[in-house]
Amino acid sequence: MLETERLILRKWTEEDAESLFEYAKDPEIGPAAGWPPHKSVEESRAVIKNVFDGAECYAICEKENNIAIGAVELKLNGYTNKTKRDDECELGYWLGQPFWGRGYMPEASRELLRHGFEVLGMTTIWCAYYDGNLKSKRVQEKLGFVYHHTCNEVPVPLLHEVRVEHTNVMTKEHWEEIYR
Repeated sequence: MLETERLILRKWTEEDAESLFEYAKDPEIGPAAGWPPHKSVEESRAVIKNVFDGAECYAICEKENNIAIGAVELKLNGYTNKTKRDDECELGYWLGQPFWGRGYMPEASRELLRHGFEVLGMTTIWCAYYDGNLKSKRVQEKLGFVYHHTCNEVPVPLLHEVRVEHTNVMTKEHWEEIYR
């Protein structure tokens, strides 16, 4: 479990299926990140078991109630196509719409960057967003990610689409300059 000023980042449990469904059924959430809206609590429960089971995948919860309102993850080598190195990973995230505009995603992501660099020994953390996802782009700008490249034809298999994807990068040295 990780903590910030306002948030708890903890492992997902099956008991989170109802709150996950509540936010993941929103058509404004998943498609922007490359996945379809959830159709049932059972689907959300399966996602918790089979997708949110990564070693560094966390439910984002407000401290007052510990209810899952989003997810943040460091996708380690073998679970990301951004790197083949064990000392690099990819940051991924989403947040339920009622919580947008509160600064929660930069807050949660900053803690995961710290964890990745200080605890996991990462040298580089990648992060990407699909063209048009301005909220995700803005989070990455606030965190201090630096533009790396754009791919014009990236498959989005869960939506049967091809999109433009912008990839940004944060090195440990750059992170230390910003946050130390």
